[in-house]
Amino acid sequence: MLRFLPLKLGRVYRCAKLLLVLGLSVVVLMNTHSLFASFQKNELTDRRFINLNKCPACFGTSWCRKFMNGQVSFEAWGRLRFLDVFNVKNVFFAQYGEPREGTRRIVLKRLGSSQELADIDQKICKRATGRPRCDLIQAMYKTEFARLNGDVRLLTPEVVEGWSDLVHCPSQRLLDRVVRRYAETKDSGSFLLKNLKDTERMQLLMTLAFNPEPLVLQSFPSDEGWPFAKYLGACGRMVAVNYVGEELWSFYNAAWETRVDLARQLMDIAEQLTNNDFDFALYLLDVSFDNFAVGPRDGKVIVVDAENVLVADKRFIRQNKPENYDVMYESKFEECDKEACLSFSKDALCQRVTADHNYYAICQNLLSRYATWRGSTGGLLHDPPPQVAGQLEVLLDECANPKKRYGRFQAAKELREYLTQLVGPNR
Repeated sequence: MLRFLPLKLGRVYRCAKLLLVLGLSVVVLMNTHSLFASFQKNELTDRRFINLNKCPACFGTSWCRKFMNGQVSFEAWGRLRFLDVFNVKNVFFAQYGEPREGTRRIVLKRLGSSQELADIDQKICKRATGRPRCDLIQAMYKTEFARLNGDVRLLTPEVVEGWSDLVHCPSQRLLDRVVRRYAETKDSGSFLLKNLKDTERMQLLMTLAFNPEPLVLQSFPSDEGWPFAKYLGACGRMVAVNYVGEELWSFYNAAWETRVDLARQLMDIAEQLTNNDFDFALYLLDVSFDNFAVGPRDGKVIVVDAENVLVADKRFIRQNKPENYDVMYESKFEECDKEACLSFSKDALCQRVTADHNYYAICQNLLSRYATWRGSTGGLLHDPPPQVAGQLEVLLDECANPKKRYGRFQAAKELREYLTQLVGPNR
C-alpha cells in the first residue's frame, strides 16, 4: 500500500497537468476569433474600454490625446482579454511611443479591481439617486465630489479628512501641495482650488477618495528625489506611470552583494520617508516584495505601489501639540500567520513627531527572518556569510522585534551603517 500511494499520486498529478493543458487549449480555441482581433485592434483607443465615457467620474484626461492617437498600446499578453481574470489588480505593461524618442515600456493601472470600480459606480449612483444604476455623469454633480464649486477657494482638511490614507490626518499645507501639483489640469501650479475647472475638481476628489496613488506620485515626485515611480498621465480610468524594472521579489535569490545593496537602499527609503527637509512623514502601510521594483541599469529601488501611504505633517503636529506629541512612537511587533503583516495605529502616526513605523515595516516584512512571502521565509538577507551573520541577525531582530524601549530607532541607525559598510565604497 505504501508503494502504491506515491504511484497513485503521481498519476493524479500527471492527469491534473493534462487536464489543465486541455482546459487552456479549449479556452484558446473558444477565443480564437477574439484572440486574433485582440492582436489587430488597439483597445486603448476605445473610449469605453478606458472608461473615458465615465468622466468626470475618472482619474484625469491629460494623456487622452496620446491614447487616442495610438501612441500607447498593450504588450503582447496584455492584449488578451480572457487573461484579465488572472489580472486582479488591473495592472498592465504597455509601450508608449514618441516620434523623436522611440518607444519605451510603461505601466498602466486602473487603480483597482473590476469589482472595486463597479462598487464606486454604485456608490455614486446611490448617493445621487438612491439606485445602484444611473447616468454616472449626471450623478457626479449630485455627490460630495461636486460640493466644492467654483466659489470654494481652498481644499480644506475638514472636507476630505479620512477619505483615504493620504488624507487620514491632512494639514492645510499638505492639501495645498496636492492641489498645486495636481497634474490633470493645464493650469497647475496654484494651490487655489477655484482655479480648477468643475470637472478637474471632481476628478481630483474622486482620485483622492478611491485610490490616491496618483496624487502621492504627483505631490512627491521622483524628479525631486522621492523614491516613487514617475507619474505620466491619465485618460479616463487608466493611469500611466513610468516602468521601473523587475519587482523586488525577483532578487530574493540574487547574489549576496546585490541583496545587501538592495537592503541598504530599502533602509535609506525608510529614513528618507520618515525624516526629510520638508517635515512630511510618509508612512508605508502596505509593505511587500511586490510593492518595490529595481531599476535594470542603476539597480535603484523604487516604491511602485503608493496607494497606502499615510502622510503626517510634522510642522502641524508641533504646532497643535496633541497629547504625547513629542514622545517617540514605537510600532508593536506582532507575529501572524499571514504574509506582509503589520501592526500600527494610524491615529498615533498622525499625532507623534517621531515614529519608527517605516523601519519596522521594512525590517519585518522585507529584511528579517520574520519576512514571509510566497511561501518563503528568511527575508531578503537570508543565508548571510558566516563572518557577518552574527551581528547582522542581532540588528535585524532588534529592528523588527526590539527587546529594549526605543531599541528599533538605534537598531535601524546601526543597521543602515552596517549595510553601507558591507556594500563598500564602490556603490
